[in-house]
Amino acid sequence: MAETHVLFVEDDDVIREATQLALERVGFTVTAMPDGLSGLEAFRADRPDIALLDVMVPGLDGVSLCRRIRDESTVPVIMLSARADSIDVVLGLEAGADDYVTKPFDGAVLVARIRAVLRRFGHAAGPDGAGPGGTESEDEALGGVLVFGDLEVDTDGMEVRRAGEQVALTPTEMRLLLEFSSAPGTVLSRDRLLERVWDYGWGGDTRVVDVHVQRLRTKIGQDRIDTVRGFGYKLRG
Repeated sequence: MAETHVLFVEDDDVIREATQLALERVGFTVTAMPDGLSGLEAFRADRPDIALLDVMVPGLDGVSLCRRIRDESTVPVIMLSARADSIDVVLGLEAGADDYVTKPFDGAVLVARIRAVLRRFGHAAGPDGAGPGGTESEDEALGGVLVFGDLEVDTDGMEVRRAGEQVALTPTEMRLLLEFSSAPGTVLSRDRLLERVWDYGWGGDTRVVDVHVQRLRTKIGQDRIDTVRGFGYKLRG
């Protein structure tokens, strides 16, 4: 099996070199770049399996780089931010990032988050043909085309159409929609979505869920997913 290729964009020399070594020790191939412009060039030349982007890099900042990558690809993106409460976290997620890690980070934690993202990107329906966070039997129950008003979700072909027009979703957005589609009308908590869609076996930042729900709404219809204040979200049946 080919090694996973990681693009890592970080302007701090010490962090960049130490992180590259840590990732290479566990078997990743790493292309490390010091700024956004060289990172974009490396992305286009190498087509990595995943991108790790520091928010504050010179030339082309991480958020802008994420937007440029997302314009061209659905490759998973993890943002690295120095402050957990920074608006940069939300901006990065809104730009199309799938997850974020707060600096300073433990190398083992970063590796775990990378592997979690890669697992769910192996197939939009989850590894080994299972549904998002589910089992093969759950996926079989979802098989076929599910219809919610003008929204059609093809769970076999992993395609979504709205009013007959195909909707382009990232793998994370697709997994999120599949989770909603598996229980239309049922309120799903943010913690459940973090566990089932993001593969978090531990507590995570619910902003990841909120921003992805907003992104999904813009694509499938603002009124298709309801917010149930204090509890979570539900897909209208």
